[in-house]
Amino acid sequence: MGEKVEAGGFALSDRRRYRDKLQRCLQGLRRLLDEQRFDRPRDLMGLEIELNLADAQGMPRMMNAQVLERIASRDFQTELGQFNLEVNILPHRLSGRVLDQLAEELRTGLAYADRKAAEVDARIVMIGILPTLTGDDLVSANLTAADRYTLLNEQIMTARGEEVVLDIEGVEHLRYASSSIAPEAACTSVQLHLQVTPGRFADVWNAAQAVSAVQVAVGANSPFLFGRELWRESRPPLFLQATDTRQPELIAQGVRPRTWFGERWISSAYELFEENSRYFPPLLPVREDEEPLEVLEAGGVPSLAEMTLLNGTVYRWNRPVYGVADGVPHLRVENRVLPAGPTVTDVLANTALYYGLVRALADDPRPVWNRMPFSAAAENFDAACRHGMDARLWWPRPGRGGELSAVPVDRLVLEELLPMAARGLDIWGIEPGDRDRYLSVIEERCRRRVNGASWQADSYHRALEGGLDREKALAATVRRYCELVRTGEPVHGWPAGP
Repeated sequence: MGEKVEAGGFALSDRRRYRDKLQRCLQGLRRLLDEQRFDRPRDLMGLEIELNLADAQGMPRMMNAQVLERIASRDFQTELGQFNLEVNILPHRLSGRVLDQLAEELRTGLAYADRKAAEVDARIVMIGILPTLTGDDLVSANLTAADRYTLLNEQIMTARGEEVVLDIEGVEHLRYASSSIAPEAACTSVQLHLQVTPGRFADVWNAAQAVSAVQVAVGANSPFLFGRELWRESRPPLFLQATDTRQPELIAQGVRPRTWFGERWISSAYELFEENSRYFPPLLPVREDEEPLEVLEAGGVPSLAEMTLLNGTVYRWNRPVYGVADGVPHLRVENRVLPAGPTVTDVLANTALYYGLVRALADDPRPVWNRMPFSAAAENFDAACRHGMDARLWWPRPGRGGELSAVPVDRLVLEELLPMAARGLDIWGIEPGDRDRYLSVIEERCRRRVNGASWQADSYHRALEGGLDREKALAATVRRYCELVRTGEPVHGWPAGP
């Protein structure tokens, strides 16, 4: 979201010219793939975390510009809302003690950022959706003052032609109309990147799709929005509806949403980039001077800027990414399903589970996507978002038959997926002590059936039972959450109650 886009209107011809340029970008990508120009395997991973700013009472603080000025580090950037920040960790090789190294970098960086935020009476909160956000907070006036966000808001609302209507039915029912995309800013996530070769891309993406439901079920941390208890992981339905350019008639016709799980397993990375250009009109038809085919003819590597910009406005939960580093192109799978938080240890446990499972499944000679229809993976994702640790997921049974059965997610993880993730981390060459330390966090979450979402909901209900009204109970939950985050104890070990 942070890529620089300069302000300015678009002429009627801009989208046609952009579409033509986009097709030349796809031709360039196809040539790069055919000529095997991509980076060699380097087992590189990356990590981004979106953050919230809140005051001592747990209420949102609209001051990311002031906090960023004090942090003064390129590792921290703006995000969509003025109460948002993002921290980016430089790529690391996925081996050895990388999990502990990442944990140390995150703890150091977040502690420093929190001290700087405190200078303006704010604190850093790593949580999927800040429970104390209200409709008054999520308005266009509170979008970050950056051209990209302004243009994106204008273009989505223009394409939609009417208000965004949030309609999410979970434990409670939320219906809310917004005249901007500002509600999207409530969603703060962890984004996990994995650089892969073109030959491995499809297997890794398919594996990431297959495990997305498991990630969400055990890592859910977003049960509240606008004071309502909704899904255990409410980010996906919120993100889908807040970025939806479709009017109800287009939804009825089956037009695909820009926030999308997908509809099929793939056999190449090219399919996803081509599918994006075929299904989704450009929101920001900004053209660069570079002509990708001319750059290729001259022996260079094009940036494929138009393709990259379109790709950034199609919000797949596992997104294909094209990039160029040191003059060499590469491909990444960006996993975007996880909420932020609760603690650094929890984030690294989720990270270990993901990279371990993806490696094991991608290497499996009988891959799960050959034994499970894509529709089952999509149904799993929806169930995991709705029910979190209480979800039942379709998964092929072990053995030659491999029939699908609906399995409680905690049992699936404990009996089958944790050993699989451990094998995957071993293949990466992760230090056994790190492997066991972080996977044991996932194990304890499943044994105790506790994650960030269940802790928040339990704390909130205890506060209500203690006599607080809804607003004060949510604020008390956030304050207690922040206190327990500072202990460093992963969420499954937190005491219940506000």
